[in-house]
Amino acid sequence: MLNYFSGFEEYFGPLRLLRAITFRTLMASGTAALLGFLIAPWLIARLRALKFGQLYDDDRTGDLAARFDKKNTPTMGGLLIFFSVFGATFLWATPNVWVVVAMFVYVGLTGVGFRDDYLKVTRRSRDGISSLEKLLWQTIITLVALAALLWHPVSAEKIREFWVPFHKEPAWVFTGGLGFVALLVLVFFWIVGFSNAINLTDGLDGLAIGCTITVALVYGIMAYVAGRVDTSHYLLISFVPGTGELAVICGALVGAGMAFLWYNCYPAEVFMGDTGSLAIGGLLGVLAFMVQQPLTLVIVGGVFVMEAVSVIIQVAVFKVTKQRSGEGRRFFLMAPVHHHFQKQGWPETKVVLRFWILSLMCALAGLGTLKLR
Repeated sequence: MLNYFSGFEEYFGPLRLLRAITFRTLMASGTAALLGFLIAPWLIARLRALKFGQLYDDDRTGDLAARFDKKNTPTMGGLLIFFSVFGATFLWATPNVWVVVAMFVYVGLTGVGFRDDYLKVTRRSRDGISSLEKLLWQTIITLVALAALLWHPVSAEKIREFWVPFHKEPAWVFTGGLGFVALLVLVFFWIVGFSNAINLTDGLDGLAIGCTITVALVYGIMAYVAGRVDTSHYLLISFVPGTGELAVICGALVGAGMAFLWYNCYPAEVFMGDTGSLAIGGLLGVLAFMVQQPLTLVIVGGVFVMEAVSVIIQVAVFKVTKQRSGEGRRFFLMAPVHHHFQKQGWPETKVVLRFWILSLMCALAGLGTLKLR
């Protein structure tokens, strides 16, 4: 879209601003927020009219049930985020291999999540697409994305490098057939892992999208830094030409996230559903590899990791104790861990705000790794 205006810069000087990634990132954020606020009332009304509400069985009673009840709140709110991000990216990002692949992953996983949510609401049950089908689609999307990055001459060399925090050289370079398989497994694990982590976090009003905003903001900064030869060399991190444009996508995600949060904050008028969580998790996962900061995502997205780990611990402890004593025990009162604090009596808003604080702390810690080499 920006190419249409490139020939007019000599006649109207301010159009030179369109060359600046920082300006276009800010504009993408504002555009996505505006699109979100324009789309939201219509989308929420349509979801309610179609009765595409959150469905699950809940056997809790009394005050506890009142604190947890989200039944019949419209889901598929991830569509709001998707249209906002896609529209803003189309308007403000300069297409290159990084942008195209990132948006391919985002569009593909949005489709998978939408199909899952649609089957759930039409069947009026918790059963969407099978786990096998979901993994199959995630595998295909990851394989196509990675193949495109390895095929394109601009990205082929850089995507093979595996960087870790606090080191100024790549820890590993994936070469040959075995290297391709290892890289595919890693990228797939990041996409699936963070998709599921965001899905688990999306259990309280505003929790998942609030943490997403901080993560997207940090990775926007990292994309901008990685795409500049001067700042990347100064910070002793990998210079990846062209990834600065990914900052525009991150800016769009921040803006769309703020618009969605307006309607998702307590009491929520809409949930993102798998339509949002699968796509956002996959997008953040592939962005982390593109800007050579995959392991840093574990730090920046610490709240998502904590939520996922709490479920793993809960399941593991239950199975081990049941095998040993015949009676399964719980490590947390309830998992994911945000429900543990609810069952301790914390109001929902208190849990969400404190987790936002933790997410901001994780974001600052992740940014700190850029300087510590």
